[in-house]
Amino acid sequence: MSAALKEAADDPRAAIRARVAAAGTSFYWAMRLLPEARREAMFAVYAFCRDVDDIADSDDPPAVKRAELARWRRDIEAIYTRPPGAGLLRVLAEVAATYRLRREDFLAVIDGMEMDAAADIRAPSLSELDLYCDRVASAVGRLSVRIFGTDRPAADRVAGSLGRALQLTNILRDLAEDAARGRLYLPRELLSGQGITEREPQAVLRHARLGAACEQLAEIAERHFAEARQAMRDCPRRVMRPAAVMGAVYHAILVRLRRRGWSDLARDVKLPKALKLWLALRHGLL
Repeated sequence: MSAALKEAADDPRAAIRARVAAAGTSFYWAMRLLPEARREAMFAVYAFCRDVDDIADSDDPPAVKRAELARWRRDIEAIYTRPPGAGLLRVLAEVAATYRLRREDFLAVIDGMEMDAAADIRAPSLSELDLYCDRVASAVGRLSVRIFGTDRPAADRVAGSLGRALQLTNILRDLAEDAARGRLYLPRELLSGQGITEREPQAVLRHARLGAACEQLAEIAERHFAEARQAMRDCPRRVMRPAAVMGAVYHAILVRLRRRGWSDLARDVKLPKALKLWLALRHGLL
């Protein structure tokens, strides 16, 4: 056995750490601002989210997805009710106890993944989309702020608003990718308001009024970013640095999406590493 494999077998945190580093996400940059113990706790939460997200996005039949998510639901219940198991579950049990993470926030994430697993989401109502964003993103934020070091009500407001802002940005960034999977997260009220009656994802993306609907959703995301920044003012500045970095990075993506426009969705919008580093320094250290 190689030294790396032995480390992963002896310490599941090593495997989790390697997985997050390999993903190369903006999340990794932001979490590096945390002290080691808190950073590794966040990596464990990320690994949980990645696992359930991979289940929802798999090509398995819906019944298989539901069964796998139900297993995760039992696993989360278990880390609160009996001695922890092995691997990721053991680490999650330790993290949940150390930072007093709420069981209902873990379960809300699974609820959100079940919305994806049950059937391809197509043009949900605004209220359904808001519930989805709360489950798959804001619930993760509520877990995160406790690991960052605060359980103030203002921190939950940051989680609620920033989670929604990030998820709406993801939706606008991934329109083409989601449509290829048969999914369409643009809300029906915005589509209907622009005279878009189609619900087949590819047909919606070809519609001449798509850009106007996307701009309306981008404005909703902008409001959530602004609400998150306002709520951060009522939180300890140092504690919320990772959230500030994530907000800055994703807001920069939203700005670039709007500059690119909505007629060439195949053109990726990515931030250069140098810009990510500058945003991390600006919002994480100053």
